[in-house]
Amino acid sequence: MTVSVVSVPPSTEAPAHRDPRKAVFEAAKLRKRLRRLVGQAIADYAMIEANDRVMVCLSGGKDSYGLLDILLTLQKRSPQPFGIVAVNLDQKQPGFPADVLPRYLTSLGVEFRIAEQDTYSVVKRLIPEGATMCSLCSRLRRGVLYRVASELGATKIALGHHRDDLLATFFLNLFHGGKLKTMPPKLVSDDGRHVVIRPLAYVRERDLARYAEVRAFPLIPCTLCGSQENLQRKQVAAQLREWEKRFPGRVESIFNALGNVAPTHLLDRALHDFAAVRATGAPSPDGDRAFDEDEALAGASHAEAATTAVPIAR
Repeated sequence: MTVSVVSVPPSTEAPAHRDPRKAVFEAAKLRKRLRRLVGQAIADYAMIEANDRVMVCLSGGKDSYGLLDILLTLQKRSPQPFGIVAVNLDQKQPGFPADVLPRYLTSLGVEFRIAEQDTYSVVKRLIPEGATMCSLCSRLRRGVLYRVASELGATKIALGHHRDDLLATFFLNLFHGGKLKTMPPKLVSDDGRHVVIRPLAYVRERDLARYAEVRAFPLIPCTLCGSQENLQRKQVAAQLREWEKRFPGRVESIFNALGNVAPTHLLDRALHDFAAVRATGAPSPDGDRAFDEDEALAGASHAEAATTAVPIAR
């Protein structure tokens, strides 16, 4: 089993039949949009504060490359100073090109650490052939990254999960876990010692894929996650893409719903004191309006008109 580096030529080198000026313009527009969305997510959820030391977890995939690239740009423009250190976990996958990330990070002039730990052998030994490896692999990675964060004095751990990841996680919990839950943009780590942030929370995966082409990141595929074609997460992601294609606005509406929760109209007794509900004799904005067709249609029309949906910060 080997790991290859995928070098994607910059899309600004357009075919002869395309106007190269248009490609350059589109690339600049994409970069501007990504910076805006990441900056907005950081502001909405107070992800990065003055003098933070942000540890950016770099896997070698398009998402984490894009995250680091955008954060480095925002760092230069931020009115609040913060530091960045890139960290990669070398899991000792056979054929892993260990020189690629150090060479790339050195060319950027960014501080970095390559942490080496053979989690690959552990996963392959403990997980039967054909079974899902993601859960164990993720737990092992988290443990190493938390340790490295402490060693580096990092105040925030930045992960490259994007909008599509948040949506897929929501449906995985809904379909298979019986929970209304997703990846939050900001949370306390499992060990309670770190704050984990997801600055790409508003960014679509297809935009990150396009950005990776534009920036010609030296992508390194994963032979663990990437080798499992029948994962539930991949099936949910395919369903979301189908919805986006057949029903414009549906995915945007679902994503906006994650930031527009009405606890009084759900069934969780820990979120709402149903025993205290009493008739007051006065109109209530939270009354029996579980689904208002006119409002729903208006919301759907708005979602269809929007090119990129972003939840309103509360």
